[in-house]
Amino acid sequence: MHTLERPATNGRVTSVNLDTARRRPRWMLAALAIICIAAIVATLVVVRSRASAITYTTVPVQTGSLAQTVTASGTLNPQNTIDVGTQVSGTISEIDADFNSHVHKGQVLAKIDPTTFQAALDQANATLAQSEAQAQAAGATANGGSASIAAAQAQAAAANANTNAARQTAAAAKAAVVTAQTAVTRDAAALTLAQQTVTRDNALLAQGYIAQSQVDTDQSALVAAQTTLSGARAAVAQAQAQADAAVAQIATAAATAQQQNAQTGVTGATAANQNATHAAAVAAIAIQQAQVTQAEQNVQHTVITSPVDGTVIARDVSIGQTVAASLQTPTLFAIAQNLGRMELDLAVGEPDIGHVAAGDPISFSVLAYPNRTFTGTVQQVRQDPTTVNNVVTYTVVVIVDNKDGALLPGMTANATIKVAHVDNADIVPLTALGYTPAAGSVAHRTHTAGASTKAAPNAAAGASPWGATNAATTGAVTPGSTGRIFVERAGALVPIRVSVGIVGATQASVTPLHGTLTANDAVVVGDSRGSAAAHDASSSASTRSLFAGTTGAPGGRTGAPR
Repeated sequence: MHTLERPATNGRVTSVNLDTARRRPRWMLAALAIICIAAIVATLVVVRSRASAITYTTVPVQTGSLAQTVTASGTLNPQNTIDVGTQVSGTISEIDADFNSHVHKGQVLAKIDPTTFQAALDQANATLAQSEAQAQAAGATANGGSASIAAAQAQAAAANANTNAARQTAAAAKAAVVTAQTAVTRDAAALTLAQQTVTRDNALLAQGYIAQSQVDTDQSALVAAQTTLSGARAAVAQAQAQADAAVAQIATAAATAQQQNAQTGVTGATAANQNATHAAAVAAIAIQQAQVTQAEQNVQHTVITSPVDGTVIARDVSIGQTVAASLQTPTLFAIAQNLGRMELDLAVGEPDIGHVAAGDPISFSVLAYPNRTFTGTVQQVRQDPTTVNNVVTYTVVVIVDNKDGALLPGMTANATIKVAHVDNADIVPLTALGYTPAAGSVAHRTHTAGASTKAAPNAAAGASPWGATNAATTGAVTPGSTGRIFVERAGALVPIRVSVGIVGATQASVTPLHGTLTANDAVVVGDSRGSAAAHDASSSASTRSLFAGTTGAPGGRTGAPR
């Protein structure tokens, strides 16, 4: 006999007969194993049945208005800001406007010490007076030169006339010489005839053919012929002398005319020089007048005035400060022309800018008034992009009324732009467009606060015939796309294909492509499968751990020691 002794709790020793246990029937062990397996299977069935009881969350279809919006942030600025600077350099001697001062066009804002500019103006005026005097003297000299030119031209004309007269006299003298020479020839012929007559008379007188008186007459004629010839020769000599004198007179007159013409040229050159001097003096007057005008403008620019009506929002100078207007004009004041209308510059991202257009209404808030909503209208969408860290934004300009002056320049605004709007539309949550149910049907209905729920204890835990079984949105819902929602009707989920219209932050307007939607329809937006799946996975893991050591069918050996 084989016995096993083991201590008991009461201090005694208990003996166990091992031979008796070894003789226990095997069918008892098999029955015990079958009972354990049946209990485990029953437990799994109950657990899975409980895990497959899916609770659906539904919301009713709404009919109303929905707006599609774009959110952006930006900065408030005056609609028109003018930077007032100075065109001259100097020391600020007076300031007549300060921060928040309301100024009018032409009102004095500040003054620069004008001493240096006034001295420059006085110097320019003196130089102008000197140039005017010099121009007047040059004008008088130029007028005298004109008179000299006229006199020289008159003398040259007289000399030319004398030359012409001398030429005419010379021509007449030459003609007289020719005439005198002709007379000498004629008188020489007459003398020759008289001499021949006297010779013949002397011969005839000796023969007694003629009287002595005839001889005497012919003798007198001979003497007269000789006298006439001598006179003619004297006339030729005189005419020749006059011709020679006329030629000499021509040379003298020509020389005089040439001299007068040269004098006329000299006088003309002198007059031209005098005229040029006068013109230069007149031009110097114009230059000095321009310098006087510039000096006057510089003196006027020492008084800084407001170019518009507005409010001073910045003052960058103080009395005694020196400003230098060189390459860049320094800014002394910044004036907001009209703070009753502000400009909101919003930075809208690249994905949203295509929806924004001029005329879109906006609403925004600022940190200074967190419980107040301001409104405005989009005036312009600027096409100049801004890229920061590879993020592209575009500036959207919004005009905002600010009659009460609550909005200040530089405030940061968080805005919502209404880019689209629809009325009397069927509206469902965005989650309804992304929901996909599991296979099964709805068995009974319960109510929770704010939504109705459906319980489906007999729903199958397998794959859904509609596709993915997660209730989250599987993709972005965009206007114009198509989707599917599920509504509960007569105890079952009915799929309805819809066209998406306006998409808001949490809702979207839809239009059924097949069938209709009514206000009594309950749209499914989710269920409890997330927690059920986790419980099911835990139960499966527990089941696997129970059978971890099984090597055969029920009734066979297990890995546990006997």
